[in-house]
Amino acid sequence: MARGWESKSVEAQQADAAETRSAQKPRLTRDEAAQFREKQSLLMARTSVLRQLESVSTTSRYRALLEQTLTDLNDRIKHLL
Repeated sequence: MARGWESKSVEAQQADAAETRSAQKPRLTRDEAAQFREKQSLLMARTSVLRQLESVSTTSRYRALLEQTLTDLNDRIKHLL
């Protein structure tokens, strides 16, 4: 009898979790989803460039390239907002 009660509780918890997930995330249009993916991609690229800038300090030409890339990424992110 305890086993049946536990499984009912688990089912109820799973149903509640599924309702919460679906209620929290509004559906996006195709354009909104594409824009969201592009923004996430740009933010990840920006994070990567920032990490490379932190680790590279000797090569000035490479550092200048990374700084230019960072500026470009920041501009592209601003245009998406």
